[in-house]
Amino acid sequence: MKRLILLGGPMGVGKTTVGRALQNRMPGSVFLDGDWCWDAKPFVVNEETKGMVLENIRFLLGQFLRCCAYETVIFCWVMHRREILDAIVSGLDLTGIQVTSFSLTARPEALRRRLEKDIDAGLRQADVVDRSLSYLRHYDDLDTIKVDTTGLDPEETAGTLKRLLAEK
Repeated sequence: MKRLILLGGPMGVGKTTVGRALQNRMPGSVFLDGDWCWDAKPFVVNEETKGMVLENIRFLLGQFLRCCAYETVIFCWVMHRREILDAIVSGLDLTGIQVTSFSLTARPEALRRRLEKDIDAGLRQADVVDRSLSYLRHYDDLDTIKVDTTGLDPEETAGTLKRLLAEK
């Protein structure tokens, strides 16, 4: 059975790194990051660009889900509201596909430390800390499998996700 694994979480929690580590543990898998569909300069957020990004994400996911060469599609993005998850899977043919949604979280102080390290390294802008921390609380309300990454490295987190997937 094909799988679609959705990895949500606030910025800096480790979605991309964990997604890559999970991909390495799952033969016949594809890893997609929603940020790839929104990497533009200038970064413009309006109804047109939001719709375009969601359409691009659904297109890519649908292509890989239909392709017989891949068993598992791993997708990560900041998905802090139910409407975002619903918008992503709407329009996808999920017949015969097991969809599992994870929310990666961390304690606020751990998330702040990770983001500040990225800011110091020039990888992120300083405004990301407040935005990420404000998104964190929204994950509690989602009907996803929560995984607290505090104290875990990406490989340990990927191992936890793989074990949870095996239990399904």
